[in-house]
Amino acid sequence: MNDKTILLVEDNPDDELLTLDALEANRVVNKVIVARNGVEALNYLFGEGIYAGRDVMDLPAVVLLDLKLPKIDGLEVLRRIRTDERIRLLPVVILTSSNEEEDRFKGYSLGANSYVRKPVDFDEFVKAAGQLGLYWLLLNESPRG
Repeated sequence: MNDKTILLVEDNPDDELLTLDALEANRVVNKVIVARNGVEALNYLFGEGIYAGRDVMDLPAVVLLDLKLPKIDGLEVLRRIRTDERIRLLPVVILTSSNEEEDRFKGYSLGANSYVRKPVDFDEFVKAAGQLGLYWLLLNESPRG
C-alpha cells in the first residue's frame, strides 16, 4: 500500500497539518505530495512549472481535493482532470469544509468519486482519514491496476 502516492490539494496550513497528522495516526505511510493551490495541483499532474520533467505517467492513487483554493478553485481542477484523457479516471475525493448542497452537486456532476466534509472534531477527522486511506489505498482497485 505504501508505494501509492496521495496528492493533497489544500491551501490552509492548519488543515494540511491536520490531514497529514490524521493519515499518520492511521498508519498511512504513503508519500503525500501537497499542492497549496489549484495551479500547483495541475502543474503536478501535467508535469509543468516546478514539476516540469516529472514522469506524468506516475499518477497518485488518489487526489484529496479542497474546493476553496487560490488561483484555480477545486471544481476547476476537477474539471480539468476529467477532460484530460490520460488522467480522467484518476480517483478524486473532494475533502472540504463546505456543506453547501450546490458544491456537492457540482462536484459529483464534474465526476468526483466522493465528497467528504471535513469533521470539525480532531478525533472524527482522524477516523475519517483512516477510512479514506483504507478504502482508496488498500481496497479500491483502479482501472490501471
